[in-house]
Amino acid sequence: MNRIVTSFSLFAALLLVCAASVAFAQEPVYHNERPMFVAGAHRDIAPKAGASNLSQWDGTFTDLTHVKRTFVMVGPDPSKSNATTTIPVVFVPIKFVYGKSNGNKTFDPNTQKFPGSNQTVSKTILASPIFQSVVDFKQGGTDLGKTQYIDAFQRGNFWGKNVKKNTKYHVVLGKPTIVAEQTLNVSPSQGQVGFQFGHTVGLMDFNAMDTVLQGYISKIKQIQPNALPVFLAYDIYLTSGGCCIGGYHFVNGGPPTGQTYSFSTVHDPVATFSEDTAALSHEIGEWMDDPFFGSNTVGCNDNSQLEVGDPLVQDDHKYTVNGFTYHLQDLVFLGYFGAPTSTSLHKWLSFQNDKKTVCPGQ
Repeated sequence: MNRIVTSFSLFAALLLVCAASVAFAQEPVYHNERPMFVAGAHRDIAPKAGASNLSQWDGTFTDLTHVKRTFVMVGPDPSKSNATTTIPVVFVPIKFVYGKSNGNKTFDPNTQKFPGSNQTVSKTILASPIFQSVVDFKQGGTDLGKTQYIDAFQRGNFWGKNVKKNTKYHVVLGKPTIVAEQTLNVSPSQGQVGFQFGHTVGLMDFNAMDTVLQGYISKIKQIQPNALPVFLAYDIYLTSGGCCIGGYHFVNGGPPTGQTYSFSTVHDPVATFSEDTAALSHEIGEWMDDPFFGSNTVGCNDNSQLEVGDPLVQDDHKYTVNGFTYHLQDLVFLGYFGAPTSTSLHKWLSFQNDKKTVCPGQ
């Protein structure tokens, strides 16, 4: 397994040292908590036979060090296509159950109502701009269309590569196929209830979690290489030598046949790591531009792979839909990695124009 773990410091106000007087006396506390995401590939697991491959295209750019970089992204080549491509999505909610010996608490996205929403966590997320074309994205005076967030980002990413002219170019997530909720009875060796970022959460070992997901991928027949499985957890952080991992995207195998998949957690306290759709937008954005992790190598000192979310962790922007305010993370354009800035909208380096400098090493 190849993997990369990226971490960024929280704002000082979020660096909390937790009091000992917590409800569960044996709650583990990671005092050096920090937001983390993981990406990687399982090259030794063959995808299901007989299924279609994920829609994908190959591209290149020459970076500022004069090195030609190659990449694989989801969908068709934006410089050649003027049509909408729809990627099938399999939505898998996971209920985490901790017993008396490791916290005695259940975290269930299908029953917990999201504060500020009249719906459950799962339904609130499914109604978000990640899955629904409910926001007209206007960036710097340019209308990118009423579409999903990641599609708007990708249109801006390649605006200068004919998307401005190919107005019908879109890569969108299809209406999710919602499968039965999976119940995970977390053993004490896998994780415990903890107290991180100021609230009670479920903690789960990263490697143990991925082993569980492999089982789900194997048994859920709707999960095929042409589709993106989205595994959703509520108030859960993964751990790997520390806390806290808010999500990850992996792939079983390489291009073009590999099975991609994504795990994200959803938290409801305001201004905490992974609030509502923040982690999910990070992971789906990275899946779009780096679905087969390990295939898109770049020349950055802070990031060896073309991971568009890592440079702007917790740089979230608010979008209110039907009275609920979602938080969507800014994502970097190809120019951040040293590609010609003319490739992207307004020659910006990120979708929200928050990133002002190219990556270190370029």
